[in-house]
Formats: sequence, C-alpha cells, structure tokens
Amino acid sequence: MHFDQRTQRALRDVGLETADLREASAAVVDAVEADAEALESFFEAHETVYSDMDMAHSSETYPEHAVDYLDLMTHADEMRGWLRFDSWGVYVEDGRVLEDDYVELTLGPTIDGRVRFAPDRDTLR
Repeated sequence: MHFDQRTQRALRDVGLETADLREASAAVVDAVEADAEALESFFEAHETVYSDMDMAHSSETYPEHAVDYLDLMTHADEMRGWLRFDSWGVYVEDGRVLEDDYVELTLGPTIDGRVRFAPDRDTLR
C-alpha cells in the first residue's frame, strides 16, 4: 500500500477499513499504469509534437519537437522516465492525459516545469 501512515490513519478515521485502503491503493496503481501507457502511446503515434515549453532557441509560441520516444516506468503512484527528442532528452517525473490528443508532462532539470504537448499548435491555443 502506498498511502503513508498519516494518510492511512486519516482515512481510517473517516470510516475506511484496511480492505478499503488496499482497494483504493490498487486503483491508484492501476490508474498510474494506464496513464503511463496512454502517454507512451501518444508519443508513439506522433513523430512530431508541439508544446507550450519556453525554449531559448525558438521564436515560436508553440515550438515543434521531433520525438524519438517516451519511456516511462511506474511504481505505486509514481511515474518517471525519459522523453527523447531528436537531439536532446529530458527526465520526466509525472504526466497525465488531458484529452485524447493532448497531454501534460512534468519535465525535470533544464525545464523544471509542467509542459503540455499536442499533435498541432491549434490544440494548445
């Protein structure tokens, strides 16, 4: 179970039993795994994506990125991995699907922020 002791105690205080906590924990794990698969599928489906990332070397509001791959792993409620573009890569700490063709990742050092990605610029506007 991935809930910390304080959270488990609070959930029990509102009436949840240990079995309920295990069920909720398993549901979170399943949701994180499903999101990771959906995010990887998004980047596999699009060789080129656009983002709202601030980039020093781009004058575009929504820069274009050629994507090689997104490789994610999950553990309990955590999602981590690596997003590889054509000439650089960045650590991924979390992510979520916003809509079918619209996702958001938390990118690590060098970016340090949440970035939205879409297959076209219009989706980001």
